[in-house]
Amino acid sequence: MHLQIIARQIMAPKSLILFTLLTLSLSFPTITAVEYYVTNVAANTPGGIRFTNEIGIPYTKQIMGTINNFIWSIVFQENNPSDRTPIDSVNVYIVEFDGAEAIRWGANLINVSSIYLKGYEGDLKWEFTSLMYHEMTHCFQWDGEGHAPVGLVEGVADYTILKAGYAPEGFAKPGQGERWDQGYDFTARFLEYCDGIIPGFVAKLNKKMRFDYDVKYFEDLTGKPVDQLWKEYKAKYVHEH
Repeated sequence: MHLQIIARQIMAPKSLILFTLLTLSLSFPTITAVEYYVTNVAANTPGGIRFTNEIGIPYTKQIMGTINNFIWSIVFQENNPSDRTPIDSVNVYIVEFDGAEAIRWGANLINVSSIYLKGYEGDLKWEFTSLMYHEMTHCFQWDGEGHAPVGLVEGVADYTILKAGYAPEGFAKPGQGERWDQGYDFTARFLEYCDGIIPGFVAKLNKKMRFDYDVKYFEDLTGKPVDQLWKEYKAKYVHEH
């Protein structure tokens, strides 16, 4: 069991405890339904008031269910409940803190910054929805028991918002980035490319990372080492930037 704290990177201009139940057969509990809880701890702060007025708890619970199902069915293609992470609830807290838009901590707890909500310029409900796609992915993704690179973990979360059509302004364009595991939107675009080569690539990679992580998973799935995939990806878009 390990504790992992993951924060979504603030993008300009917009920007697990996994309870691994190890039995003799290494089986996991089957999760078919998830409960959603939302608490506005910062209700009396400017950001907390803006959350109440422009987003609200009922809307947040509604999109949490929509996002959860999207992650299971579209991103990770986990139609068999036994393939899913053993999460039976997700808790969102609106809290006054600075330095990040949101922080996922433990297995299923998400803190959203009321300071960020206060200062955001634009459609706050849309941005909050995008943020929730990212953070909830962290609750339901496999990360090789903590061995997967942070850049890849964050890239998968940003791949979800890309797949859902909630990529914010300033999101990386195809071909941008210095490394495949640079993280966030850069890695998300690379995963999008890999998914174009092997349909369902991200879902298959996520499944492989259930118990461990090895960079060779990329080669196992595509027949090419990740460094070769990255070179070919960059070459495809070399004239677009």
